[in-house]
Amino acid sequence: MESSVVTPPPPAPPESKVPTKAVEGSATWSLVDRLGLAFCWFLGLLFCAIAAAIVIYLLIQGIKFLKLSELTTPAAAGFTEGESGGFSDAFVGTLILGVMGISMALPIGVAIAVWLVEYGRPRALARITEMTIEAIAGIPSIVLALFGTVIFTSTALGFLSRSNEGVVFGRSFFAASSMLALEALPLVVASTREGLNAIPRHVREASYAVGKTKAATTRRILLPTARPQIATGGMLGLGRIIGDTAIIVVLLGATQNFSPVEGAPFPLDYLRGAGTSLTNFVYEASPTGNLNQPQKAYAAAFVLLLMVLALNAATDLVHRRARKVGTWSH
Repeated sequence: MESSVVTPPPPAPPESKVPTKAVEGSATWSLVDRLGLAFCWFLGLLFCAIAAAIVIYLLIQGIKFLKLSELTTPAAAGFTEGESGGFSDAFVGTLILGVMGISMALPIGVAIAVWLVEYGRPRALARITEMTIEAIAGIPSIVLALFGTVIFTSTALGFLSRSNEGVVFGRSFFAASSMLALEALPLVVASTREGLNAIPRHVREASYAVGKTKAATTRRILLPTARPQIATGGMLGLGRIIGDTAIIVVLLGATQNFSPVEGAPFPLDYLRGAGTSLTNFVYEASPTGNLNQPQKAYAAAFVLLLMVLALNAATDLVHRRARKVGTWSH
């Protein structure tokens, strides 16, 4: 019998060394490239300095003039700032608008994003929807406010606002929050689509392989996985809602107090009536406004700034927690 000779396996090819450092440093750049980099650094630092100056100035002025009684007393008629009360109605009105607006924008935005990413049929309608969302994101708020007046002053929607002898005024929390929700909608859609697109295809295929339908996969797997992005879109939309002024002035009224509808049950009497928000109060109480109460304007702006900073901090916390959980590997 012939002895079998085992040939040794061929040697493995040498591993290619991947450079861990940049191949080209800034020392080899031309003068134009260095000037461009320096200009970019200058713009970045300038932007940070402007943002820090705004925040620090409002913090100093707000701490100086803010009193607890201003958050608990409504505005009143008076000759001096001490006699004109506080801005509790504006603070509560901001909370009402935020809750109502995001309650409408969040489910609608998530539903639109799910349809665009997971279904998208017919394609022509999907493209029209995408273009519509982008157009809404670029429309000025004053244009949305004027469009809202056309809608909510119609007789068919008279039950949503104050009316008198067949004349519908169209100013109410329902009208303002509806248009504010339209402003926040593109942010919710964009953030939710980003979260759904980040989920690999094999996750969906694994769910289909065990007999789950597309609707069940979306409800039980995709949406819970994209929850951080959905929360981020909701927080960004909420910040957009509480920071608007044009829609508040046009569709909620320029009043400094609640103006409920008489005869309507609570809370519909307040939601159908006119009101105010912190942005409107700051506008009216500024030195160029009708009230000319700069100290209270700084105090209200300080409260509004704290709300915006809290939303930004919450958004950053959601992103950090999502990164700690981990990302999908394709």
